[in-house]
Amino acid sequence: MLFTTVQFFLFFAVVLALHYALPRAVRRWVLLGASYFFYMMWNPVFVLLLLTLTTIDFAAGVWIERCTNRRRKKLLLILSLCANLGFLGYFKYYNFLAGLVAAGLGLAPGALAFSIILPLGISFHTFQSMSYVIDVYRGQQKAIRSPIDYALFIAFFPQLVAGPIVRAREFFSGLYDWRAPDSEEVLRGVMLMALGLAKKMALADQFAQLADAYFNNPVAHPGIVAAWTGVGSFAMQIFFDFSGYTDMAIGMALLLGFHFPVNFRRPYLAFSITDFWHRWHISLSRWLRDYLYVPLGGNRGGKWMTYRNLLFTMLLGGLWHGANWNFVLWGGYHGALLAIERALGRQHFEKTPGALVYPLRAVVTFALVCAGWVFFRAADLGSSAFILREMFFGARKGSVNVIPIWLRGLTLAALAIAIFEERFEWMDRLATRPAWAYATMLIALLLCVEMFGFFERNVPFVYFQF
Repeated sequence: MLFTTVQFFLFFAVVLALHYALPRAVRRWVLLGASYFFYMMWNPVFVLLLLTLTTIDFAAGVWIERCTNRRRKKLLLILSLCANLGFLGYFKYYNFLAGLVAAGLGLAPGALAFSIILPLGISFHTFQSMSYVIDVYRGQQKAIRSPIDYALFIAFFPQLVAGPIVRAREFFSGLYDWRAPDSEEVLRGVMLMALGLAKKMALADQFAQLADAYFNNPVAHPGIVAAWTGVGSFAMQIFFDFSGYTDMAIGMALLLGFHFPVNFRRPYLAFSITDFWHRWHISLSRWLRDYLYVPLGGNRGGKWMTYRNLLFTMLLGGLWHGANWNFVLWGGYHGALLAIERALGRQHFEKTPGALVYPLRAVVTFALVCAGWVFFRAADLGSSAFILREMFFGARKGSVNVIPIWLRGLTLAALAIAIFEERFEWMDRLATRPAWAYATMLIALLLCVEMFGFFERNVPFVYFQF
């Protein structure tokens, strides 16, 4: 079920009604049953995979906490990580590695490949589960003794498919100290759902048509204008798509009484690549920092070790997104940019520049991010090279899919709202404003969906493939 369908909203309405109508002791069972039902609507078979990983990591957490022998604790941790990475590796990376082996042996590209269907959200729930077991091992998280509670943590349907990646202490503090949302939280939750719906249907899905038309056959659209239009359209699509999903997930969780961390903070207003990664997919950024970059040594081993750790962390972050060389290059590209900024002086890229310099820095950063999106979206390395060449050295004339005036206007309005939000953070305080202000904003968002929404077909969220 996509978040943008009538079917899903009916499902959520039923869950919400049962959640508050039934006794508190039953609510966890309702949420868990709803979460598994939601997951099984995609592919019922893979619920067995979800149950298996949940059982392994639940048992690992309990055993690690009980164990007094450090070597055995480490062994239990390794076994848990191997189970998660083993399943993730098979479903997501087997065919990629099989292709490399086949090429090395001189076989046909698909000679060793299997027909593998990627389980929905496997990258997200494995990272979430691994962080729990690692935190128990480090003594930063108490082992959960209720299998129902732990299963709900892994399968909770608002963020099961595409995050945000929630830490155990964040989820269980909300579960064990649960309280019904107050009126301001209800208003904020409803507004976030409307905002996410508008981002997805009125902006992301419209930009997707332009991005697909370009990236499906970039050679047919030569020239610098066509290249920047196509790449810029994808930049808009992926931001409005992913942040729209996150807004809806956070809003739904809030209506159910759970508080999820912010996952996007206006990333296209970033003034450096360092700042961009403080704003984009924040839950993944901090996961990579806490469970990969810091254990590798972080910035403790001197500048060259720091550069190595940044590059390696981002390479793996790129590979996490998908099993092909384009994602590896995308991660390596961002890792290299982060290392360069660190070499030039970290303080210059973390401290907000003055009002006169900020716009220029933001434009340059956005251009660098767009260049990276080429690797993320293009079909292969050859297409990436062609698109980048056209972006920076292409002819000024050529075929182009022009962005409609209304879509440009809507995007500029979104930019103005983002700049205003960056300065005043009025969206978070909208629930405390007069009723007319809240109602006007809510009606405007729903009107955007009605007037500009893409209804020809249901377009899956971009990050569903990860």
